[in-house]
Amino acid sequence: MTLHAQPGSPSSPVGFLVEHARIDPTDSGRVNHRRFKIASADSFVVRESTNLLLKQRYGWRGYQTVSLPSNQTANRITLTAIEGDETIGTITVGLDGLEGMNCEDAFGAEIAALRAAGHRVCEFTKLAIDPVAGTKRVLAGLFHVAYIVAHRLRGYDTLVMEVNPRHVRYYERILGARVLGAERMNQAVKAPAVLLTIDFGYIAGQIRRLGGRPELSPADRSLYSLAFSAREEDGIITRLMSAQRPASMALN
Repeated sequence: MTLHAQPGSPSSPVGFLVEHARIDPTDSGRVNHRRFKIASADSFVVRESTNLLLKQRYGWRGYQTVSLPSNQTANRITLTAIEGDETIGTITVGLDGLEGMNCEDAFGAEIAALRAAGHRVCEFTKLAIDPVAGTKRVLAGLFHVAYIVAHRLRGYDTLVMEVNPRHVRYYERILGARVLGAERMNQAVKAPAVLLTIDFGYIAGQIRRLGGRPELSPADRSLYSLAFSAREEDGIITRLMSAQRPASMALN
């Protein structure tokens, strides 16, 4: 995976290109290249495309409508993975602040306990990957940039995520997550949810150990070997810090 800086633009002020090189074992080891961009969802067009993906991916599971807020805010940053003109993945970083976090509706006691213990908490929400165009590499790229925004740039130390009970084992395996809050109903989407948590220090250690080593993925089975290398992570941070419109990513 190679990181390429891309000049900022009104629709993608902190965009960058990721070259996805995949060895296809069914095709004599030939390397297939895919290029997708990860950027903040600032423009109307990108946000509409992202909302369509969210509607499709959550709708088929029977969830009530899930959509982005009308605009990015200092504590709500949506990232998108775009291939060509198509949105193939998205994740929203929700930083704890005066407006609180979405997961407090169902897991208020757990979040209050984390705050009381001195943790700076954030949540990753509205995760969706196109089942045809998206790949595990796309998911890894989005997760890694979300981690950079929340932990490396904003200093939050604890991640929480509401997930469907059926997906708990998956996130335990690929991320090292653990259950913080037992199953209960998420009233916003009218579906059951479990609250997972991961310490950002653990994520940082896994990325340092495995990041940029996709050849380990078949045996490792976690998301971390598909994450960026330390050098690429430093390049992403430099790119975000030098963005011409820092307010769009709340880096001021």
